[in-house]
Amino acid sequence: MDSDMRITAVVKVGTSSITDEEGVIDSSLVAKLCDEVAELRRQGHWVVVVTSGAIAAGLPDLGLGGERRPRDAVTLQAVSAVGQGNLIGTYQRELARHDLVVGQVLLAPLDFFVRAQYLHARGTLTRLLELGVVPVVNENDAIADDEIRFGDNDRIAALVAHLVEADVLVLLTDTPGLLTADPRLDADASLIEEIIEIDHELEHLAGASGSVRGSGGMASKLAAAKIASWSGVRTVIADARRSGVVVDACGNTPGVGTVVHAREGRLSARRLWIAFAVGSSGRIQVDAGARRALEERRVSLLPAGVVGASGQFDVGDAVEVVDPDGTVFAKGIVRHEAKLLQANMGARTSELPEGVSHEVIHADDLVVLP
Repeated sequence: MDSDMRITAVVKVGTSSITDEEGVIDSSLVAKLCDEVAELRRQGHWVVVVTSGAIAAGLPDLGLGGERRPRDAVTLQAVSAVGQGNLIGTYQRELARHDLVVGQVLLAPLDFFVRAQYLHARGTLTRLLELGVVPVVNENDAIADDEIRFGDNDRIAALVAHLVEADVLVLLTDTPGLLTADPRLDADASLIEEIIEIDHELEHLAGASGSVRGSGGMASKLAAAKIASWSGVRTVIADARRSGVVVDACGNTPGVGTVVHAREGRLSARRLWIAFAVGSSGRIQVDAGARRALEERRVSLLPAGVVGASGQFDVGDAVEVVDPDGTVFAKGIVRHEAKLLQANMGARTSELPEGVSHEVIHADDLVVLP
């Protein structure tokens, strides 16, 4: 297929969509997904699969299925180490039925933040696709540090979509998409088929609930869709058990699920990380003039424009930037630790002590949010 006609799709499937009621991997559900991935490959498209399920795949070998499922993080990480091989083996068997080869890729958050690692990850995934391989990606759960892990694969899928410059991100779940209300509580709940911009109302509607077997809920999928949107990637949130869901999502079939449109423009990997992938350690309040300068001229934030600071942040931490009303409008990596900034806020550059950075947040490390 001509590269201009080929699409690159990232397809994410959660644990709840490939396991049975006991929380154990159901090969028939993996087979359905692989059949659809194979159809896209037959059409000449590139597909990256981001999968959860390593813990679920390790439970049977350790006799820890059902009610015996452990809950402490250390044991779950150990179980994932056992299950990762089983999980990738299931994908290998199911895709081999279509004469497709699987390449396992385990990623960690720093692979997206450290430029050298980001370039290595992008190079590996791109070469696998060029070789006709189906990359199957998971977070490296077995050794992930709670402080620097993704926590769910929705976000990692969105970052992978940015990494491979995907055309579409498909987030498979156990509902038809984002609904107007909880169908368990409202019989009139209906599918929201199209989202132009994700706002606070939609985020509130999505809530924060996941399933017992999975770590992500609709809220995490909407957060991932926002990341993808800022990456210039269209997202489809759809029911994993719907017939032909992956092919239809990639083919723009109406009604397949909730479609979140891509924004114009594309954030760099570093700015994407700052905006969405790293937690905030505090807040910096600026005056109205500083807000206008940051939004209109995209300049660095200087101490002179700062009127307040809260939180225990250090140099290199991410902080939110708020206006005089307390509205968050930007986020960035700070070059002053909290106490130093509090001592120097409002000061002109010429008034700063020697050795103190002239920028509170450099323009390259600042992202203006919608």
